[in-house]
Amino acid sequence: MTHMIPDSAHILFSAPTGGERLDKLIASHLGDRLTRSQVQALIRDGHVTVNGQPGKAGWKLKGGEAVKLALPPPPDANAEAVAPEPIPLDAVYEDADLAVINKPAGLVVHPGTGNRDHTLVNALLARYPEIANMRIAPQRKGIVHRLDKDTSGLIVIARNGKTLQRLMAQFQQRTVEKTYLALAERAPRTPTGRIEMPIARNPTHRQRMMVSRDGRPAITEFRTLEAFSDGSALLEVLLLTGRTHQIRVHLAHIGAPLVGDSVYGLRKGKRGPGRQFLHAARLCFDHPRSGERLYFEAPLPPDLAEYLDALRRASR
Repeated sequence: MTHMIPDSAHILFSAPTGGERLDKLIASHLGDRLTRSQVQALIRDGHVTVNGQPGKAGWKLKGGEAVKLALPPPPDANAEAVAPEPIPLDAVYEDADLAVINKPAGLVVHPGTGNRDHTLVNALLARYPEIANMRIAPQRKGIVHRLDKDTSGLIVIARNGKTLQRLMAQFQQRTVEKTYLALAERAPRTPTGRIEMPIARNPTHRQRMMVSRDGRPAITEFRTLEAFSDGSALLEVLLLTGRTHQIRVHLAHIGAPLVGDSVYGLRKGKRGPGRQFLHAARLCFDHPRSGERLYFEAPLPPDLAEYLDALRRASR
């Protein structure tokens, strides 16, 4: 049973049984008020205690512990409101619970600093008005995972809170398969590889990420599909975790940055199709209601396909 204590921004409850992870217990206790990743962020920032001691997300509880959670203050509804916009969307699949969208390059996933309107969330609110009722961060309605603004391809959207939680759990458990096509400026030293390097925000350039021993675990696997006469190589990349800029940072770290990447690339975007050559080509997950394994594919968009064809012609 939940007990509201004098400060209404706090929730206090007892762990009912043993064996449950702290973050999972809190997420299920709150329903769809916060996602599991949001709960983990609160734990990392010291806003959760267990029997008066700072908690850790992976703690296995014994049962009976007093769990205290300090919720963030409610946002200013007027400041945070996101307006629906009738932006065309390429929905490759949709049902009452979820949708899979083939996102074009140039479309920001959710509002943020400098991108208040014309985002995927604005478009989703117009196409699926019911997601406005989801009790999560107003600017991220329906968003389960993200793609960079200039990355095209498949992204899954939740249309209700229960679906969001179940899809988030699959991402946490790494049962979702996310496969990308990437063009590297230089071929990796080996035709296949696994990059297991933690990623953190760059302390000097806050919009950039970097490999750092103090970062969060990140795993990327790749294999070379084609090599070209200019030294570049087309890679199939499997993303096993979902850190910000993960593929771009990992490939740059091994000396094979993306063609067209203006941040991490060798040529800083001066060569390429006008954006980073990165496309979320395949997405596989279990339907949260039926349990059926779903597979989706999205072909390369015209700008990337044409650039690749030109490379092939030049390499003959």
